[in-house]
Amino acid sequence: MTEEMLMKILNILFLLVIPFLMTGIIRKTKAFFGGRKGASVFQPLYDFIKLMKKTSTFSNTTTWIFRFSPLVGLACTIFACLFIPIVGGTTIINIQGGLIIFAYALGLSKFISLLAAMETASSFEGMGASREACFTTIIEPAFFIVIASIMAMCKIYTFDSLALVIQNAGSIGYLIIIFAVLALLIMLLTEGCRVPVDDPATHLELTMIHEVMILDNCSSELALISWSAYMKMFLLASLISNLILPSSLGLGASIAAFLLMMFVISVLVGTIESGIARLRMSHVFEFVFVMSSFALVIASLVAVKMYGV
Repeated sequence: MTEEMLMKILNILFLLVIPFLMTGIIRKTKAFFGGRKGASVFQPLYDFIKLMKKTSTFSNTTTWIFRFSPLVGLACTIFACLFIPIVGGTTIINIQGGLIIFAYALGLSKFISLLAAMETASSFEGMGASREACFTTIIEPAFFIVIASIMAMCKIYTFDSLALVIQNAGSIGYLIIIFAVLALLIMLLTEGCRVPVDDPATHLELTMIHEVMILDNCSSELALISWSAYMKMFLLASLISNLILPSSLGLGASIAAFLLMMFVISVLVGTIESGIARLRMSHVFEFVFVMSSFALVIASLVAVKMYGV
């Protein structure tokens, strides 16, 4: 077995398992700052298994869209993850222009989840879907600007370009990495439904975004939705990791460095949630727009490097 094949197998294993552990570490970190022992880091995985064993219940207002949306959303998220570098910068599917397929896969996942929320005939879930769609229209263009700018600078139109920023940009590359990491961290907090944008532990509908969209889901459907949300956090954390970690590490060092980065990012997210309160809904847009500002700064830095303007 070649080293590249071994890396791809490890990527699949990490993709399936680490999202649960990241969520467990986040909860453990919040428990630490709250003066509690907290549940095991494996608790999200235990909850997933428990939910998969339960019987599903569906509202009379829903159709096949609501029933199949969790599975379709998870499948799209897993498919999108195949295009991103995980351990050692290795991708499972590596093709030119993969960013477009990646974006469409995540877009379909979001679209089907919005449809499912609106199909329940619940005003609260429709409100949550409206908020989710609004934030997505701000986040996605900023993400495209960040990644596409880096790809254009490196002249490599795959996610491999993330590890080549310093090599192609020199000293200005450090600024690009800093702003890109901050932009992706904001996206992680937004897409992962974390504080200060959302609060996965709240039950107050008027302040909920993602959680209010899944109030009618239970059992295996809720388990799949939760797994998909955990995986989106892992996806963005992997992009951050590949921006920071050098690509020249050996197999063992790459695995250790990647796992350490996942741990650090999880602790950072838990610390952010413990240290600040959830923003008022009117201020959430201001926070999300910060990512757009960082994206424009990155585009400007890339333009300076490429064209000297």
